[in-house]
Amino acid sequence: MKKEGYAESTIERYVRLLRRLAVWADLNDPEGVKIALTRTGWADGTKEMACGAYAIYAKQHEIAFVPPRYRRVEKLPFIPLDSEVEQLIGAMGLRYSAFLSLLKDTAARPLEAWNLKWSDIDFANSHVTITPLKHSKPRRLRLSSRTLNQLSQVKRNHDWIFGDGTLRTYPHFLRNFELSRKDAAKRLGNPRLGAISFRTLRHFKATMEYHRTKDILHVMQLLGHKSIKNTLVYTHLVNF
Repeated sequence: MKKEGYAESTIERYVRLLRRLAVWADLNDPEGVKIALTRTGWADGTKEMACGAYAIYAKQHEIAFVPPRYRRVEKLPFIPLDSEVEQLIGAMGLRYSAFLSLLKDTAARPLEAWNLKWSDIDFANSHVTITPLKHSKPRRLRLSSRTLNQLSQVKRNHDWIFGDGTLRTYPHFLRNFELSRKDAAKRLGNPRLGAISFRTLRHFKATMEYHRTKDILHVMQLLGHKSIKNTLVYTHLVNF
């Protein structure tokens, strides 16, 4: 997959899916893999991705595999209220608050934010330079004074702002966020906070920007999309 130019995040996701499948079935038995998929309880979109991962494995090992017909159901993303985003940011520790605030300001993909280095932050001019993922465009975006203040308080242990490993494997970063989010939702009596993921803030920012400007090209540039087709979904979210 690396030789074929797959993104590192896609490779990691496929590896996780294959490891799960390997617990439930012999990966050298394609019919057994199909049966295991029917018993996973995964959404069809996840099953479709698992089939893609297994197809690559099967090709490498010269195993005949005809993938079953799974089709992901397109759903509009969950958009929280601004007050709920602020509740969650306020309930987190400094590093998580800075990470969430940066996502809210920029609509960056979680991995784009995670990969940021201190050299990407221009404190003097209140900007951050986003190195793109998924073949999108680089962006230079403004940061709020709150986010800059939070970032200035984060300890500088290495070149990267938030961690020098991957987002999912860095010691407990994602898991601790999920636990803190669950605790905040319970403590504040708002179960909707539990539905706010890192990626939710990308959808939130894009929706708010389209609501404010009604300029789909502006939102397209904000998100780094190369095709406007990927941006048009946000025109359906402004009436929430």
